[in-house]
Amino acid sequence: MTSDLSAVRRKLNVANGLPNAHYTDPETIAEENEAVLADGWAGLAVAADVPEPGDAKPLTFLGEPLLLLRDRNGIVRVFQNICRHRGMILVEEPRKIEGALRCPYHSWCYSLDGKLVATPHVGGPGQNAHEDVDKNMLGLLELRSHIWRDVVFVNLSGTADAFEEVHADLIARWAEFDKPLYHGGEDSKFTLEVDTNWKLAVENYCESYHLPWVHPGLNSYSRLEDHYNIEVSEQYSGQGTLVYRQLKGKNDQVFPDFDGLSDKWDTAAEYITVYPNVLLGVHRDHAFAIVLEPVSHTKTVEHVHLYYAVENSDPDLRADNAAQWKTVFEEDIFVVEGMQRGRAARGFDGGRFSPAMDGPTHCFHDWIASKIISKRQALAAE
Repeated sequence: MTSDLSAVRRKLNVANGLPNAHYTDPETIAEENEAVLADGWAGLAVAADVPEPGDAKPLTFLGEPLLLLRDRNGIVRVFQNICRHRGMILVEEPRKIEGALRCPYHSWCYSLDGKLVATPHVGGPGQNAHEDVDKNMLGLLELRSHIWRDVVFVNLSGTADAFEEVHADLIARWAEFDKPLYHGGEDSKFTLEVDTNWKLAVENYCESYHLPWVHPGLNSYSRLEDHYNIEVSEQYSGQGTLVYRQLKGKNDQVFPDFDGLSDKWDTAAEYITVYPNVLLGVHRDHAFAIVLEPVSHTKTVEHVHLYYAVENSDPDLRADNAAQWKTVFEEDIFVVEGMQRGRAARGFDGGRFSPAMDGPTHCFHDWIASKIISKRQALAAE
C-alpha cells in the first residue's frame, strides 16, 4: 500500500508533514529511495576523501558497493566497486592504488579510468585473451557524477537532468563563492552517527525556529530574529543569518576571507540543503559541507567537512572552528533522534507547520512528495 501524500502537498498553512511510514516502514522508504535518492543527484562523499591520484575509497550507498577513485589525471570518478567477471568486490578498505586495480579473485585488472587491461588465463592456462572476451566492453561501470563545492554528487539511475541545470538557481545564488576551496585536513572533518532517518536531519537543518532552545550559545549572538528563511520550491531550502560573527584566536587572528565578496557577506551567512541530502554553509572566511549517509531507515551518518579560502590556514584556529561546529551539530542529535522515536506514535499525521517559521521544512517535504508522485505516475504509464 502506497502512502497518501496529498496532505503534504497542500499550502504551508494547512499542510501536514510526511506520514510516519516515510521514517519507519522499509517498504515505503524503498520506494522513496528510488524516487528521491537514486533518481536525483545525491551526495556521496567529498573529493577531499581521495586527495591524490591513485587514492581509492570504497563506499556503500543504498546498499550498492561503490568506489570513489582519483585517476592518474586527477579526475575523481565513481565506479561500481565490482569486477565485471564474477561481481567480486574490488577494494575493501581505503588505499592507494600504485599500478592497476586488480580483482583479488581471478586477477582481472583495470586502469584507474576503468578500462579492463588484463585478463590472466581467460582463454586457458597461459592464454590471457580470448576472442569472445572483448576488453573494450568490460570496463568498470561508472556512475554519473558531478563535483560542486567539493561534494561528489551521483545519479544512480542515470536519468536525472544535468546537475548544472537542476541546481542552476543555487549555483547562481552563491556565484560569489565560486572560488577555490581548501579542505582543512584531518582536523577539519568529523562524523556523527545518529539514530534517525536522514530526512529528519535535513528538516532540522533547514530551519532556525529551534535556535533559542536547542542552541542557546549560538542564539546568544545570532538570535532567532536575526535569521531569514530560504525557500525555492522544488529545488532547495534553508536559512540565513544577518549577524555572522567570525571566530577569533588568542591574538585576535581570524581566517582570511574569500576574495571578492560583496559587503553583504561581512555579516551574513547562509545554510542551505541541496536536495536531497547535502547540507552546505557559507561564510566570509570558511565553508562547510555535510553529506548525510542513509545507512538504514533509522540510522544516519553525518560526514562533516570544513573548508577555507587559503591552504594551510592557522591550525589552532581550525581546531577551534571544528570543535565549535561539532558542539553545535551535536546539540541537534537529541532532537532528530527524539523525532525519529516519535514516529512510532500510532496515528501521528505528520504534524503541522508554523506558517511563519517552518517554510523551509515544508518546502523539503513538498519536494519529496512531488518526486515520489512523479515516479509513481511514470511507473503507472509504462
